[in-house]
Amino acid sequence: MANVEIKDHCITLNNGRKMPRVGLGTWKSAPGEVGQAVKDAIKNGYRLIDCAADYGNEAEIGQALKDAMADGSVKREELFVTSKLWNTYHAKENVRKGFMRTLTDLGLEYLDLYLVHFPISLKYVPFEEKYPPSWGDFANPEFENSPLHETWREMEKLVEEGLVKSIGISNYNSGLVADVLRYAKVKPVVNQIEHHPYLLQARLVEFCQRNDIAITAYCSFGGASSVGIFPGSEEFDALNDETVKEVANKIGKSPAQVILRWQLQKGLAIIPKSVRVERLKQNLAVFDFVLGEEEVSKFDKIYERKTRRLNDPGFYIKFPIWD
Repeated sequence: MANVEIKDHCITLNNGRKMPRVGLGTWKSAPGEVGQAVKDAIKNGYRLIDCAADYGNEAEIGQALKDAMADGSVKREELFVTSKLWNTYHAKENVRKGFMRTLTDLGLEYLDLYLVHFPISLKYVPFEEKYPPSWGDFANPEFENSPLHETWREMEKLVEEGLVKSIGISNYNSGLVADVLRYAKVKPVVNQIEHHPYLLQARLVEFCQRNDIAITAYCSFGGASSVGIFPGSEEFDALNDETVKEVANKIGKSPAQVILRWQLQKGLAIIPKSVRVERLKQNLAVFDFVLGEEEVSKFDKIYERKTRRLNDPGFYIKFPIWD
């Protein structure tokens, strides 16, 4: 059971930089709500804010960050801001365009971490035609011949120019992680993946950690994190799982807290999303208790009973790298 005590609230990345173990996710946070959520999170101790161009809310987050720094709630150097390169900006001539739009929307001079959002290259769509970006027509996806190694080289240039402190990947399987390690001059520091009691991805987690690539888990609560987004999500609501509730009741914590603690003890970073102050506080209060081996074992066995990948673009666009 890794990192049971978790004495350090940050993970030391392979380039020596520190990343908070718990951050605020902003996926699905609606316009008009996300800005206040970011300010509330910062006031309650969050320092990692996880963003992405396709979430469609970076400009509002940028204003919230500006407000928080202006009122003295936080200094820029205390924040760890992550964003992601969307699929339509993979071509070597478009990587910088996508990055600079994000940087402008967030109102920052640099990012702490920038990830390749998905290992799928789609046809470039200019900002004036569509922004925030999207998957386009799932029935007829327009792919682009942009090799991932060329995309990664452009990501490395952003590091060389001082525009971003660290770069990483997201939704990469083991084969693609092994591939990027063959050609990377700047090693990815993080692989951000779907991880919850119904999707452990244990071999991928182990492979990344063995190669000193940190794992950030998204969708920690399974279907509870994606109701109305992915078909059948309601059936995989980890907050209402019988085993999760049993463990939570036993140790006097909420279902959300025991799930997040379970992930922390696996050495993962976590980015739960909420716009409610009480939930923000609760999601951060996961360092003052420990799950025993029995509880961890029960969590690990949920996957044997019930399994589901929720965020699977391959199901729609017939790009089966997650099979």
